[in-house]
Amino acid sequence: MHKEQLVTNSKTDYTVKAFRELTTMELYALLRLRAQVFVVEQNCVYQDLDNKDLYCHHLLVYEDKQLVAYARLVPPGISYDEMSIGRVVTSPDARGKGTGKKLMALAIENCRKIFGEGPIRIGAQYYLKKFYTEMGFQPTGDAYDEDGIEHIHMIKYQ
Repeated sequence: MHKEQLVTNSKTDYTVKAFRELTTMELYALLRLRAQVFVVEQNCVYQDLDNKDLYCHHLLVYEDKQLVAYARLVPPGISYDEMSIGRVVTSPDARGKGTGKKLMALAIENCRKIFGEGPIRIGAQYYLKKFYTEMGFQPTGDAYDEDGIEHIHMIKYQ
């Protein structure tokens, strides 16, 4: 288990775990947050449980012991040839406070710790293109539709 206190906020911490290391409470919380945002808020009916979770590491960010953000760290060869970050989600209550930037910085750092150096590819929701560009990702290719939401592939080399 990898658990560290974030320097920026003494009430924020995170953990990164392989699927088999997740507790039932952690698994429930991350699936609930994913459903709350992707299915309910974004009104997107899709198969969230795609069997990739089993092979991934899971980054959970907490504030005051409540899950506020989550990302799936995907090894190379599962979604893309490169390592990737997926299912990036921030709780509606935590938005506008820099939580998304903290989440992505931790996701990038931990991808490289776990999978080694190399490019990181994402399939970003198109409306977040500027956010991911600010995090160092570059668009690759044209926009595409995924489950009724416009996306774009992006990659971070360094």
